Amino acid sequence: MNENDIADLFRKGNARLGELKPGSASRAVLLAALVLLLAVAGWSAFYTVPSDSVGVVQRFGQYHDQVPPGLHVKLPFGLDRASVVPVKRQLKQEFGFSTPGASDPFQSPGPKDRGRETQMVTGDLNSALVEWVVQYRVSDPVKYLFEVRAPSETLRYVSESVMREVVGDRTVDEVITIGRQEIESEALVKMQALATKYEMGLSIDQVQLKDINPPLPVQASFNEVNQAQQEKEKLINEARRDYNKVIPLAEGERDQRIREADGYRLKRINEAEGDAARFTALLTEYLKAPEVTRRRIYLETLQGVLPGVKSKVVVDERASARPLPLFNLNPKEVAP
Repeated sequence: MNENDIADLFRKGNARLGELKPGSASRAVLLAALVLLLAVAGWSAFYTVPSDSVGVVQRFGQYHDQVPPGLHVKLPFGLDRASVVPVKRQLKQEFGFSTPGASDPFQSPGPKDRGRETQMVTGDLNSALVEWVVQYRVSDPVKYLFEVRAPSETLRYVSESVMREVVGDRTVDEVITIGRQEIESEALVKMQALATKYEMGLSIDQVQLKDINPPLPVQASFNEVNQAQQEKEKLINEARRDYNKVIPLAEGERDQRIREADGYRLKRINEAEGDAARFTALLTEYLKAPEVTRRRIYLETLQGVLPGVKSKVVVDERASARPLPLFNLNPKEVAP
């Protein structure tokens, strides 16, 4: 029924009222009944779908149409029934804890399920208390309403089953420490696969692990073990820091010494090879002209010695006089 049908109903009612005689009691009763009927029809015919949802209309209990957000009209008196499904809103389910003020009855665990659903056995036969959150959306409103009875409750059972399976494949150390991200990824894939298989009309967005603790009787001992492991990691990191500080410096000094030794070795080898080449060249020239080479060596030797002599006496080898009296060989003795 749309706006035109309602307007036609008003016109027919007015026409029937006009046929009655003025002042008759039947007309008053009919008028009151018609007004009441129109009020009930108007109240049950109009409905509003929020902006983050869609409306799924059932006519005589069977799926009829899916309408977008806004104001809509349906057949009154329960002939059409509209169900509002939030398809753009991210929903969540909490396991092991609850957020105050939740409107969804299946968002948080019941009083009896809160302690039970978090108790899990790991692959090494240890026990752990696992708390997690599942965030999801309604991807198909028709399947969400008609394919599975209580899909939100079914999702809780699916999430608990998958989480127990994933945790049961790992050790307690992996569950509590290094395996959290891997558990979240694997649980997300398996939950989505089951939701698709059961045609629940849900899309799993994220699985996030919260607090993971050992059972209460062993929590104190487990905390001590964790503190010891953290202290061990701290000492290892400090040792690595000192190692990285000292070893590179020693390696740098070692490389410097090696390069200096290589440089000195190359220097001595080159000098020796140069001296040997020089002597070989000098010998070759000497063999060609021994007298010239001998004289050149003599002159070069005098050139290096004479600058250090204070007094010099040049004697002609052809002179007959002997110059020894001219030399003061002992300057400390005084001549008579």
